Amino acid sequence: MKIGILSYHFPPEPAFIPGTLAEELAARGHEVRVLTGFPDYPGGHVYPGWRQRWRHETRSERITVRRVPRWSGGDGSARARMATWLSFAGSAGLIGRGHLAGVDALYVHQLPPTTFAALGLLRLLGSVPSLLHVQDVRPELVGPTAMTGPWAARIAAATRRLYRATDLVAVTAPGMRDLVVADGADPARVRLVLNWTDERIFHPAEPTREARRLVRGDGRCVVMHAGTIGPRQGLETAVRAAAPLQGTMDLVLVGSGADEPAVRGLASELGAGNVRFVPRRSALDMADLYAAADYQLVMLRDLPELRAAVPGKLQAALSSAAPVVASAGGDTVELVERTRAGLSCPPEDWALLADRFWLAATIPTTARVEMGRRGREAYLREMSLRGGVDRVERLLYEIAARRGDKQGSGLDSEA
Repeated sequence: MKIGILSYHFPPEPAFIPGTLAEELAARGHEVRVLTGFPDYPGGHVYPGWRQRWRHETRSERITVRRVPRWSGGDGSARARMATWLSFAGSAGLIGRGHLAGVDALYVHQLPPTTFAALGLLRLLGSVPSLLHVQDVRPELVGPTAMTGPWAARIAAATRRLYRATDLVAVTAPGMRDLVVADGADPARVRLVLNWTDERIFHPAEPTREARRLVRGDGRCVVMHAGTIGPRQGLETAVRAAAPLQGTMDLVLVGSGADEPAVRGLASELGAGNVRFVPRRSALDMADLYAAADYQLVMLRDLPELRAAVPGKLQAALSSAAPVVASAGGDTVELVERTRAGLSCPPEDWALLADRFWLAATIPTTARVEMGRRGREAYLREMSLRGGVDRVERLLYEIAARRGDKQGSGLDSEA
């Protein structure tokens, strides 16, 4: 097949879902054409050594990547983000019609910045079958892309139109199905495709001396959160839970984000000396850091949109055979409990989370290893790269065949 991929981010950015999908589809003999922007994540500025221009195309065996310019360097406001997204939509429309002409199916990695570009391309490409892989539901309501007023309304309206325009909608968590259907998707056209993780990075490992130095304290149990410190995670709850357990466990927060000053401030206010901060590290360091900790912390706030989500951090932990402490609701906790890969509690309840931290510290090492083993087995069984690409490939064949059948029926009726 000739397969098009539309993605706002693509490697060398940390965009492993569209990146590994393109590589694996090409390895299976498909011709892959990618339409994306110039790398600027997470800072919003184009990477050093890159220059935005209209004619930028790279080719490798069976993969062609066409990058289009977009406005960047905004102040992070809703207006600036909308300007960036709309500029990407305009550039994608100008270039995409030619670059993606003749593809048998189009895969859309659907994040908020992709919505307007996908709508425009589907109009321009006409009869191209499309698969929309939804990564976020109602993103205008919470998190780093949260918006209010007319901006939120425009994103919501565009998303509803996109759900109706695409042939199939794939969701990354079971609970997402009800939300996308409520927002206009045809329930008969919704499929489940769990995300995978970057298995080249997240795998069982032995910790290096440097990782131990960064993560380990004085022999206490270490619960580590690696990733964004933002409004979706609600890490203030974790700080409140850890503060009474000094001498029992350490909470290590690796990364940065919009809520980092508030989380640091709360730790200082509570005198939580067992809460330690490690600056953002290279993705290549993650396996070693995970191995140096005893548990990985997965947190989501108590919001309907987040109860229907499985954060990528959970797949990363399971793939790494790291036991989990989950403070979340819905699909995330259901998965942890069903696979017996760790401990869990409802979101935004610091007292219950403190109880889980204390319990985590008392569990023997052998039992922790067994939790990690069960999580790893569940990942390989339900969320692996191979399995995820298998499902995407089947759906692409399905929509291409379905569209071909419709066109054939139309020709027969006219004859």
